Amino acid sequence: MKILPNDLAACMECDPAIDNEKEAIEFHMGLHAVSMYREAHELWLQGRKEEALRINYEAHSKTGADIHPGATIGDYFFIDHATGVVIGETTVIGDHVILYQGVTLGGVSTSKGKRHPTLGNHVVVGANASILGNITIGNNVRVGAGSVVLNEVPDDCTVVGVPGRIVKMKGVSTKTELEHSNLPDPMIEYLRDMKREIAELKKKVEELSR
Repeated sequence: MKILPNDLAACMECDPAIDNEKEAIEFHMGLHAVSMYREAHELWLQGRKEEALRINYEAHSKTGADIHPGATIGDYFFIDHATGVVIGETTVIGDHVILYQGVTLGGVSTSKGKRHPTLGNHVVVGANASILGNITIGNNVRVGAGSVVLNEVPDDCTVVGVPGRIVKMKGVSTKTELEHSNLPDPMIEYLRDMKREIAELKKKVEELSR
C-alpha cells in the first residue's frame, strides 16, 4: 500500500486524534482507504480493471469504505473514519476535500455515463450525508451531517436538511471547520417565521375588529 505524502499531510492536519505519522500510516482506516483507492485507480486507468476491482474489494473489507476505482479524486483528500463511505464510479472530487463517516456520493440513475456528483475544492461533507446524482457542489461548500443533497450548490455555501437547503451563502472561509453541533435547522427557522407571521396576522385582525 503506497501512501501519498499529501494524503498523509491531510490526515495529520485534519485528525486531531493522530499523534504522529507512524500511527497514521499503520492504523488510520481513512488513510488506508484513500491509499488503496489510489492504487486501484492507477490500475483502472491502465485498463487493468479486474485487478483494480480486487483491490477495491479488499479495501472495502478492510476499511468499510467503498470507493470505486473509476472515481476521480484530487489532492489532499481525507476521510475521517472510513466506515460506510460510498463513492460512485463517475464521481469527481477536487482538492482539499473532507468526508466524514457514512457519506454517500451516489447516483440516482442506472444509465451509463456521468451519474454521480462532482465536488469542488475545499468541500466538507458531514457524517451520514448523501449527495446524489450528476450535480455539482461548488468550492468551499459545507454539507451538514445527515443532509441529502439533490440539487446543485454554488460556491461558498452551507447546506443542511432533507432535502438539502442552502442556509448560508458567501463569506465562508475555506478553513472554517464544520461544527456539526452548531448548524442552522431550516425547519425550525421555517416554523419561527410562520409563528411570527401568525402573530402579525392576529394583531391586524384585532386592530380591524376594534
